[in-house]
Amino acid sequence: MKKNVPASAVALGHKDYDLLKELVDEIVSRGGGRDALRASFTSMLRECVDDVLQTAKTGRRAYSQLEKTEKTYIGTRVEIMLRALLDLEKGKLDTVIKGRDVDIKNTMGSNWMIPTEAIDHPCMLVAADEESSLCYFGIFIAREEYLTRSSNRDAKKSISQDGFSNIYWIFREEEYPPNFWRTVSEEAVAAIFNGKNGNERVKTLFRYIQERVITRDIIEAVAQQSDFMRRLRSDKKRGTRQRLAEEGIILLNGHFDSGLISLLNLPYCGKSEFISFKPKSIEEWELINKFKPEK
Repeated sequence: MKKNVPASAVALGHKDYDLLKELVDEIVSRGGGRDALRASFTSMLRECVDDVLQTAKTGRRAYSQLEKTEKTYIGTRVEIMLRALLDLEKGKLDTVIKGRDVDIKNTMGSNWMIPTEAIDHPCMLVAADEESSLCYFGIFIAREEYLTRSSNRDAKKSISQDGFSNIYWIFREEEYPPNFWRTVSEEAVAAIFNGKNGNERVKTLFRYIQERVITRDIIEAVAQQSDFMRRLRSDKKRGTRQRLAEEGIILLNGHFDSGLISLLNLPYCGKSEFISFKPKSIEEWELINKFKPEK
């Protein structure tokens, strides 16, 4: 997204205020309230990008590594997932809200391209910036005066500098989860995926990445096997948990070990999430032995 995104000038008295306020209220309501919508919206964006990157299979960790067609597909996927998230129907444009046809535009760049058929209609605007891990979600009326004079070969126009202030922001410069593999060193990524089998790869994952929550999706991508959770269960001393323990690394689960995770001051871990930890003191070992983590 562009470096300086202006605050919205859409307020009481603005010619678009009444309509945009009605649409925004409906969007927030359908999302379960602002907090619930924020959580589901940001998670949805991460999923849309990661499902195309497929780091575990392709080795790609950045949006810039995608093919042009893949980048286009992310926009299509965001449109589909956003409709599902808000339980909206397809319309003459991308969807219908409160009886009005609404277009959905997504960008991973600095602006949106508005097609001629969306002129004078409301547009839901979605943007994700992979470099800053910031996202944007707003709605505006695609009036000619809010758009650039020039257009591309498809007759689409972008939003002008002054036009940006006519966007009613639901979320502006909101943090969303970064791609997990971009937060891991290239050395660690190479070591993890060079493992000869699922057990070896999962073990290397938890050896390199400690004191960080690891989700089921990440484990599945690393194991690359149907019964990927088997890697984390006891397996006659061959399982990931036992092999890590031999190295002094404890593997904890948010369901069975929540109390111990809290006492060790580790990040909150969901029921289907895991975190590895290497005790550094006698006191920490005593805590672990007292709680006897699930084997």
